[in-house]
Amino acid sequence: MNVKPDFSNSANQAATAPAFLSVWDVHAYYGESYIVQGINFNVHEGEILALLGRNGAGKTSTLRSIARTGSPMVTKGEIWLDHQPLHLMASHEAATAGLGLVPEDRRIIPGLTVEENLQLAQIAPPIGWSIERLYELFPRLGERRKQEGVTLSGGEQQMLAIARALARDIKVLLLDEPYEGLAPVIVDEIEKTLIHIKEQGMTTVIVEQNAVRALQLADRAVILDTGGIVFDGLAEDVLSNEELRSEYLAI
Repeated sequence: MNVKPDFSNSANQAATAPAFLSVWDVHAYYGESYIVQGINFNVHEGEILALLGRNGAGKTSTLRSIARTGSPMVTKGEIWLDHQPLHLMASHEAATAGLGLVPEDRRIIPGLTVEENLQLAQIAPPIGWSIERLYELFPRLGERRKQEGVTLSGGEQQMLAIARALARDIKVLLLDEPYEGLAPVIVDEIEKTLIHIKEQGMTTVIVEQNAVRALQLADRAVILDTGGIVFDGLAEDVLSNEELRSEYLAI
């Protein structure tokens, strides 16, 4: 009889550092569809966590549940960020508490320039990186500061979406498919940026279909399968485990 391998009890499952972001027994639904099925994991301050899995595994739904977007609807569980109960908050309250979500569609605001998109993010406190500091991080945005944001290339729009999140005083950056549709040279630029902000102390959760690139960037990985966690451990352990990669990531 074939027994499905269980990777959930990895020796590296629990990190020794105290959790900064904790997801505990979270369940979420889209209508009648049971999408997130009682997941538990921690993210530690200053690390990059890759949240991986095949299409439909529940990755984006988990990210949206953390961000309190209202879709999917979280029906049970707790989510804590730096001792703050996100599970009791609306999405705007979670953003004020320190969550910065960069969605897959980027949501650049039409009719506004690059600089106006950034200024709008800082219209109310808490204010994060200054606009000039963001231009130092993304020189291309500085060059295009007066250009309408929606007319930028896909890579430049992704840079603007990340910069807009950092314009707020965030504690955790949530990235949903940041590499989608981008040329490898642009992915390289964005990865360098993510490493730089990690060096500044930023905590990041990245959902990405390009699992190899995400694993090479991340410190730790959580792998989802049909709404549940099948692995929680070091990213390098996933890269070195062919059975795990084949079973749940198809790589």
